[in-house]
Amino acid sequence: MAFTTRFAPSPTGQLHLGHAYSALLAHDMARAAQGRFLLRIEDTDTARCTPAFEAQIYDDLAWLGLTWETPVLRQSDNTAAYDAALDRLGDMGLLYPCRCTRADIRRAASAPQEGAPMHGPDGVIYPGTCRNRRWEDRSDTDAVRLNMARATDRLTTLPHYTETGIHPALRLTRAHLTDEVGDIVLARRDTKTAAYHLSVVVDDAAQGITHVIRGEDLATATPIHVLLQPLLGLPTPIYNHHRLIRDEHGKRLAKRDDARAIALYRAEGATPQDIRGMVGLTTA
Repeated sequence: MAFTTRFAPSPTGQLHLGHAYSALLAHDMARAAQGRFLLRIEDTDTARCTPAFEAQIYDDLAWLGLTWETPVLRQSDNTAAYDAALDRLGDMGLLYPCRCTRADIRRAASAPQEGAPMHGPDGVIYPGTCRNRRWEDRSDTDAVRLNMARATDRLTTLPHYTETGIHPALRLTRAHLTDEVGDIVLARRDTKTAAYHLSVVVDDAAQGITHVIRGEDLATATPIHVLLQPLLGLPTPIYNHHRLIRDEHGKRLAKRDDARAIALYRAEGATPQDIRGMVGLTTA
């Protein structure tokens, strides 16, 4: 199978130097392997995603010299696939509805008998308040959570994966997934859309992704994805988690860092090769 990777931004702000590094690195690796580079627009956050930011993504990437196959997969057009994945996991008895707010979770996790709250890839680890609710009793105002203990027990052996980036592959164990990851959200209560962990697994399979190239900040989420893939009958790609581009204080860049937006550098006269130099990549 041909080397196939993707860049998957959310149109919630302008692309910055960190995005440029991730996109350029993935594009360079695909070209070096004579493979495929795909683009995905992760636009399920309807409150923050805008057509203007999406148009800016295409414009900035093209200016950087990147090319990609069309049509572009947009998550807002792929909700039926996420719903089907939820139904499959629900039919397996692995999901439950959750009515807890973030404040509820913080209070429950911080109760005196619980000690200091533990944090996982998604923040405070869910304390299991709604775990006994039945999947059949869910309502439109509920989030959907994965019962991690049942999910790990469903598989005869826990899967492994290959990591080729700077972050070591994390060994999947039941103890780690249940105690240090917990019952993660697969569908959000606020927007009624698939959460990142579900959509990324479904989308990577739909696009035939063989190599996931993304920042090391997502490395701790990878065991979740590697667990979901066999549960849904999907293949597991090879993972490459790369270094992050940071500011002068060592803090990773965010979309609020407008001073490092690609569009601003363009307006000031920078060239695509200048951007490559800023993020430490050699000339294409």
